[in-house]
Amino acid sequence: MTSIKEQAAISRLLSFLHDWDNAGKVARSHILDSFIKANQGKTAPELEQEFSQGGSLFLVRLTTWLRLIYMTGSCLDKLLKSIGIFLSAVSSNRYLKEFLEVGGVLTLLEILGMEKIKEEDKKESIRLLQVIANTGRKYKELICESYGVRSIAEFLAKSKSEETQEEVQILMDSLVHGNPKYQNQVYKGLIALLPCASPKAQQLSLQTLRTAQSIIGTTHPSIVDCVLKVLCTMHLEVQYEGFCFSAAIELIKDLVNYDVCQALLKGLVALLIPSVKETSKPQPKILNDSSVPQFTAHLPVFLQQAAAAKAIGVLARSNTSVAEELLHQRVVHSLMAAMGNTDHSNSQRQASLTLEYLVQMFPVVEEHVRRSMGEGLYQLFLSNAEDLYMKIDSIQADILAANKVNVSKEGRYGRKGVTEPCGPSGGAGAAVQGARQAGPGVTLTATPPAPGGRLRGARGSCRLARTQ
Repeated sequence: MTSIKEQAAISRLLSFLHDWDNAGKVARSHILDSFIKANQGKTAPELEQEFSQGGSLFLVRLTTWLRLIYMTGSCLDKLLKSIGIFLSAVSSNRYLKEFLEVGGVLTLLEILGMEKIKEEDKKESIRLLQVIANTGRKYKELICESYGVRSIAEFLAKSKSEETQEEVQILMDSLVHGNPKYQNQVYKGLIALLPCASPKAQQLSLQTLRTAQSIIGTTHPSIVDCVLKVLCTMHLEVQYEGFCFSAAIELIKDLVNYDVCQALLKGLVALLIPSVKETSKPQPKILNDSSVPQFTAHLPVFLQQAAAAKAIGVLARSNTSVAEELLHQRVVHSLMAAMGNTDHSNSQRQASLTLEYLVQMFPVVEEHVRRSMGEGLYQLFLSNAEDLYMKIDSIQADILAANKVNVSKEGRYGRKGVTEPCGPSGGAGAAVQGARQAGPGVTLTATPPAPGGRLRGARGSCRLARTQ
């Protein structure tokens, strides 16, 4: 027999459920307010004690009402928070299973796609999905099997709230971890987000892609084009000093370690010289030479050009092997052409800074650049590469745009400031490797550039010499 105390508790539960069943929207809203205030942070056993072992009876009423009213958005925020109290409670596996059995995941995903529902309510839906995903692998798979990745990614792209978008990133990050069956689906969904119009969504997608890329270990063929297109965004907060640009650079630095390295570097170099089809107001040609690049004030293309120049500089400074591969891609020619783009000063500035580093690092680049620019322009470049674009005239700009530099034909590139012996114990630099291949009796001699890391007129030299 039940005790008098237990009978009283059961009676209170039945009375509470009766009040809920007979209440209208306003009354139910008050009931939810009281429930949230009294039960926030309670464990499952504590909730069961509160409801006399009948917590599931109230949860099923909440989920049923959710299915009935979610399209209207009435009391949706309070309803989702109340369900969240059950699902996020410690030892709440039973509640979670009951919620999923009535199609809870599908309802939460449908809420994300409803235009009439408020952003705040959708954020609560995302938080519930986080709780479900964090419970374990099979729950992550259930979300993905319910076309969750597509719904979540679309919501991230359309959301106007940065706080909500950050909650979505947390969910996407959870779905890519410990979910081998569907991690590729999440990875592709993140790539598909890169062309979206939201700069915050782009930034968060790029950051999460770095994590996904390290987990998956292989690349998707579309990732190169999608990442490069981020560089032409019109959003100021995405560009140079923006977080999104930094996220793109970090992802690009990761991608050079995968099989897409060649395509990525080739794509970056190609962005330095926009094609004629991408421009609409061509500059006069030099000496009627059809091979001279033509530039216009086509802003997205030039934003991409400047961003590519900066990205190449970051890559070259972080990895010498990448810098040498960029020389094979004729990056010096393309950087000088970008320096001649008088329609976009930031392209000129970024290209000049990157070229300065390559000149400082590789003597063969210095030789070709000096010969192509001529002594006067070259000395101007040495004096202050960053401000060169403010000092050159139209003729000098045309000289840069019309350059024919082709360092890629050199094959091996010695580095300034490097002195290494030949033989079996030699270093691992590309120039030293070239010396090894040249045969016995070959030494590498090097003279470092001017101290301080910046070019100020002093020349370094590096040559391979055969001893007699």
